[in-house]
Amino acid sequence: MSNDPVFRNALSIGVATAVYAVSFGVLSVAARFSVLQTCVMSVFCFTGASQLTFVSVIAAGGGVAGALPPALLLAGRNAVYALSLKGVLSGSAPKRALRAQVVVDETTAMAHAQPTLAAKRRAFDLTAVCLFTAWNIGTLVGAVAGSGLGNPRDYGLDAVFPAVFLALLAPQLRGPEAMRVAVAGALIALALVPIAPAGVPIIASALVAVPVLLAAGRRRARIVVGQAPEVGQ
Repeated sequence: MSNDPVFRNALSIGVATAVYAVSFGVLSVAARFSVLQTCVMSVFCFTGASQLTFVSVIAAGGGVAGALPPALLLAGRNAVYALSLKGVLSGSAPKRALRAQVVVDETTAMAHAQPTLAAKRRAFDLTAVCLFTAWNIGTLVGAVAGSGLGNPRDYGLDAVFPAVFLALLAPQLRGPEAMRVAVAGALIALALVPIAPAGVPIIASALVAVPVLLAAGRRRARIVVGQAPEVGQ
């Protein structure tokens, strides 16, 4: 196993995820979720960015109505991943259900990096086991520790949420269109923060900025194509 690059990569992902999960556990308890609620969320919702979003909105004073939509928006990308993993997710109904539970960024990336279907499935499963185990152990450790830490702001842990989301966002900002969408969404959210309930600025920026700017991008593409000279001119 030590000479197996897929196993090493899956294990490395698990170790890094455990640290991230500890922060989630601490902050979830600080948002007045119990240790049990925090751990149940990690077992059954198992999608870190959505969990962080949900807990951060609640911690900021928002309700479930404000926390759930942005969390579901982030979780929606996993459905797209699942479509690209049709062969990997095949098998009996119980196996498909188990694998569907762990369709996330890391398992998808590891599967797609392999050359054959058998290798894809093995990489997916190894990464899923390491990731799921590490995430839930880290959540438990953070939740138990957080229940005795007091206010995480005293330790600077309230900065974890924005830092994590910036880390998730940065790799997506490749190209001018993505940057325009990000800047427009940020401006909309910042304008609404002082006047809207927690969670609403995120929803508004996603519903307004993304469709408008993507539509503008498609219009520009059609114009460019229409102006392109014909072959031979």
